[in-house]
Amino acid sequence: MDEMVRQAMAKWPNVPDCYGWLGLDARGQWLMRDDRVQALGSFQEGPSSAKGSVLQHEKLIAFIERNYARNEKGWWFFQNGPQRVFIELAVTPFIWRMNDAFEVHAHTGALAHPKACWLDETGRAYLETDLGFGLVHTMDVSRLANALEQGIWATQECQSCELPEVFGYERSPQLAQAQKKDKA
Repeated sequence: MDEMVRQAMAKWPNVPDCYGWLGLDARGQWLMRDDRVQALGSFQEGPSSAKGSVLQHEKLIAFIERNYARNEKGWWFFQNGPQRVFIELAVTPFIWRMNDAFEVHAHTGALAHPKACWLDETGRAYLETDLGFGLVHTMDVSRLANALEQGIWATQECQSCELPEVFGYERSPQLAQAQKKDKA
């Protein structure tokens, strides 16, 4: 986390959290979701118009990725100075890219060391790594197949609906927060 972010958190400790405004899609792109977009439906289940606008600003993306983390509930967020911006996940908290040498990097650029490979009922591939759990980018599935053929990782089968619970992440902190308020 950036030092200026830590300082802002210490200076303004009671800034309210933000929900629903930032999403991570299945290709590792960050999407901005304003009020109008959020009103169209959920990030995960709504129409494509409910996804938002892909962020293009390289320095903003780098700032988000340096300050991307999770809380004790498995809710992923971007620490934007003193404000915690919870992330809507299309699939998983990480999107893995793989090169021809089978090195794995997160959508954030961080190097990851895979522990296991998982295949779901739809044929999507996931890696469990030292950084966390994530979906293999569609453009790198052929590289993953080569790694599997070479015996670099063995595969295990899974059901996609069970992955958030098994690997401890929440796809929609916005929905989870709303449900929490409804119960109170």
